[in-house]
Amino acid sequence: MKEAIKGLLPDLGHQVRDFGTWDDTSVDYPDFGAAVASAVAEQEADRGILICGTGIGMCMVANKRPGIRAALCHDLYTARLSREHNDANILVLGGRVTGTGLALEMVRVWLDTLFQGGRHSQRLERMREWEEEFRKRPMGGSHPSPDGEP
Repeated sequence: MKEAIKGLLPDLGHQVRDFGTWDDTSVDYPDFGAAVASAVAEQEADRGILICGTGIGMCMVANKRPGIRAALCHDLYTARLSREHNDANILVLGGRVTGTGLALEMVRVWLDTLFQGGRHSQRLERMREWEEEFRKRPMGGSHPSPDGEP
């Protein structure tokens, strides 16, 4: 799946930076997910695509990084809405649960879809505020209430 997506991206006008893996050897996927998430968060890449068996692990890893909005998508609808409503900056795919043909179409849709803004911008700002608040808290601190009070 990765090689097929890598072949598609230049045709769509995108540069490819491959963070690995390069064979079928079992690896610790968090290392690769963290590398992609860091590149996107630090604006070394506009967006990223991560693939693992189900996509769940990669999505969890990527979303640990402040500034990342990784979306695990399974169809064209979720790929489109992850961009329109959530401004997802990393697309996560499950190589064992999604066929390559569908994955290629999802990548096309995801890359072509623009963020709608509007009410969705307010929600993203709330996420950014939460990230900032969380960074400032000591480990083990209490969770904020919906009104922002501790």
